[in-house]
Amino acid sequence: MRFAGLGGWEWLIILVIVVILFGGSRLAGVGRALGQSIREFREGVTAGKDKEKKDEASESKPEE
Repeated sequence: MRFAGLGGWEWLIILVIVVILFGGSRLAGVGRALGQSIREFREGVTAGKDKEKKDEASESKPEE
């Protein structure tokens, strides 16, 4: 399987070079920060959707 024109061996070589350059602990920190950022983004999207649903529900109520 090719992704971006690179095969499995090419990706493996790139991964080894990145680990050598940055070290395992720094890569773990980057991965942790990336995971936290994705999690916060998802929470923000969910909160935005919930707020949008509340706004739509309050607008659709007949006013007295």
